[in-house]
Amino acid sequence: MNKVILIGNLTKDPELRTTQSGVSVCTFRIAVTRRFANAQGVRESDFFDVVAWRQSADFVSRYFSKGRRIAVVGSLQNRSYEAKDGTKRTVTEVVAEDVEFVDSRPSQEGNAGGYGGSNAAPRHSEPSNEFTGQGFTQVDDDELPF
Repeated sequence: MNKVILIGNLTKDPELRTTQSGVSVCTFRIAVTRRFANAQGVRESDFFDVVAWRQSADFVSRYFSKGRRIAVVGSLQNRSYEAKDGTKRTVTEVVAEDVEFVDSRPSQEGNAGGYGGSNAAPRHSEPSNEFTGQGFTQVDDDELPF
């Protein structure tokens, strides 16, 4: 099984390109902070290159920018290429299957590439009465069958 789940921050703005056949491809790098601090008390980060294709590529390039938190679900992939100097290079990258927002919507001030403008992502409105708990009956724990 080859499955990767990462939550991190974009290290720079995503780069969107289109293949010769018209398919969108977006590349970006995320920094994922480790769970535990090192011996000096510093929490280090690991950096991962990510490639998103088609609708996911368009989504990332449209709504994410440097510094934004992002969740990526995908798989690891190795590929090799020949560099300009003739050496063979191997790259390991995450091929995104799903990308999602992690943080809340950024403020409009200083937002260089987030949700602003007419291409904004859907906004979340206040919850309606059906989600505020109205109409539910309070139950004591002793009354639960489990």
